[in-house]
Amino acid sequence: MAEAERIIGTPDSAGAEESAASDGTAAPEERPRGRRRIFALLVVAVLAYLLDLGSKMLVVAKLEGRDAIPLIGDLLRLDAIRNPGAAFGMGEAFTIVFTGIAAVVIIVIFRLARKLYSLPWAIALGLLLGGALGNLTDRIFRSPGVFEGAVVDFIAPAHFAVFNLADSAIVCGGILIVFLSFRGIDPDGTVHKD
Repeated sequence: MAEAERIIGTPDSAGAEESAASDGTAAPEERPRGRRRIFALLVVAVLAYLLDLGSKMLVVAKLEGRDAIPLIGDLLRLDAIRNPGAAFGMGEAFTIVFTGIAAVVIIVIFRLARKLYSLPWAIALGLLLGGALGNLTDRIFRSPGVFEGAVVDFIAPAHFAVFNLADSAIVCGGILIVFLSFRGIDPDGTVHKD
């Protein structure tokens, strides 16, 4: 969390830069002007969360306990499973740990949002937030119990792990963050070339 705040800065550090510039002692780094992108982050997060939640409700009601439905031959099927672990079913005994990780990710995203001026970063963090909330909802409210719930997975490509829309949102958000980092675009909208 400290590294994320170092990249974005904190409200106190921004005030220190402005006061230093008014004294004429040091020129502050140019900050982008404009409104924060928190609204975009929240819209993307809510859409990702609602799509995930709706799809899981539909899968539980219509597909759970039934045979898999082939979508593209043997390459892609819909197959409802309950996954208490992480990707590929690993870590089934650590469901509470995954719940804690999801909660920490959500907190970090809300802290990062304070200095968010980049629309691509808002989209990326919104996807991460929506996906984390989707899987956290399963961990809290699904059986076998609070903070130990199994995630509903249903997208089953051949020779790959079964996943859900929350997982897809998290992966897409992560890929976008890596791309933005390679391009030198920071969450506050500044661009740097190293």
